[in-house]
Formats: sequence, structure tokens, C-alpha cells
Amino acid sequence: MARYFFNIRHKPGPDGVADDIDGDEIADIGQVREHALGVARDLIARTRLDSIANWFDCAFEITDEQGHPVMTVPFTDIVPDEKDDAPVGAE
Repeated sequence: MARYFFNIRHKPGPDGVADDIDGDEIADIGQVREHALGVARDLIARTRLDSIANWFDCAFEITDEQGHPVMTVPFTDIVPDEKDDAPVGAE
């Protein structure tokens, strides 16, 4: 399993990132995004911080064990697009 770090970008600039110092072990790179979305849902539902006025302004900047960027996952991605909610064939 590889370790990925889910750093939270909460505002612009170098002071706008909360570093994930522990990371999470995830078996497959394909599961990283789903893990990030699950954590984002939990943070939005359960966590209140003075430094973060709106969780939907945040994004995970995910890095690997070497510190290389893997992907960015905006917290707004937990909300499905309207077209994703449309019935099949209703385009």
C-alpha cells in the first residue's frame, strides 16, 4: 500500500495549506479520489474551524510519499452535477 497525504488548501498563498503530516495508506491510486471525497463529506458535516469559513472553498492537494502532487480534489466535488441527477435519457 502507498501512503498519500491529504493537505487541505483553505485559502490562497503559502499560509493557506493545512499539511497532513500522517497521511493515509491506500491500496490503489483509483481509490484516492473516493477517499478524499469521503473525508471532505465528513469534515463538512462534523467539523467547525475558525480558520475555515466555508468548507466548499477548500480543496485537497494530495501528494505521495515523495511529496509529488497526485491530484487536487475540490470539496465542491461532493455535490453531484445537475446532469448527473437527470434521469437516463433525459438529456
